[in-house]
Amino acid sequence: MSEFLIYEQQGPVVTLTMNQPEQRNPLTGNTAVAEFLAAIDRIDADNSVRCVILTANGPSFSAGGDLREMKRQSTPAVSEMDIRQEYRRGIQRLPLALFNLEVPVIAAVNGHAIGAGLDLACMCDLRIASDKAKFAESFVKVGIIPGDGGAWLLPRIIGLSRASELAFTGDTIDAQQALAWNLVSRVVPHAELMDAARELAGRITANAAHALRLTKRLIREGMHSRLDTVLELSSVFQAVSHKTPDHMEAVNAFLEKRKPQFGS
Repeated sequence: MSEFLIYEQQGPVVTLTMNQPEQRNPLTGNTAVAEFLAAIDRIDADNSVRCVILTANGPSFSAGGDLREMKRQSTPAVSEMDIRQEYRRGIQRLPLALFNLEVPVIAAVNGHAIGAGLDLACMCDLRIASDKAKFAESFVKVGIIPGDGGAWLLPRIIGLSRASELAFTGDTIDAQQALAWNLVSRVVPHAELMDAARELAGRITANAAHALRLTKRLIREGMHSRLDTVLELSSVFQAVSHKTPDHMEAVNAFLEKRKPQFGS
């Protein structure tokens, strides 16, 4: 039985719901990372999945790292090398897994996304926020650094200056500020958050599964590759796409003035 993550699938959309609201859905000191990795493997292997929505139960999206776990790591019994290996074998596997997952992921941020919780939202492809959402890259507030990829992800989303401001101050911003800084693409009333996420997922999943996966792969590659490298990869992906049944169905549907019926 899952202790942290609820996995639900409706048609081509999987919803992952963090479910430790009393602890504000922490990502350390529990089974969160292991459950995320198992869910990502399951999604990656299921060609019927075309979109993922990530959200949480309770007033918080995720408070990030568990302070009791941090206290344990600060004791003399735990060495610096132990901590390094715990990060490498634990939470640092999560950004790599989400980055490499070819299925688009929407973060439906229902409340506070703090520290690693903000970084988790940044690991997703799109972010929609409730008007009750709050965001903070707050590691400096507890005397540590972004250890889970936030220093790489956040500047690529909101720019170096604004990412530095959040990381150096640890300040909290509200949903409207997050929208103004392009951290999220939309802010909706709290009660409408999941409806908005499902509507966006519906517009995404109306498209061919293989095209979605390969498009996400190209976008991710473009974050760290040269233009000529991405163009070469694009030519290969495009050659494959031209020969798929879904491409032929889309062309025929357009010519016949009807909606395409894509396979899984």
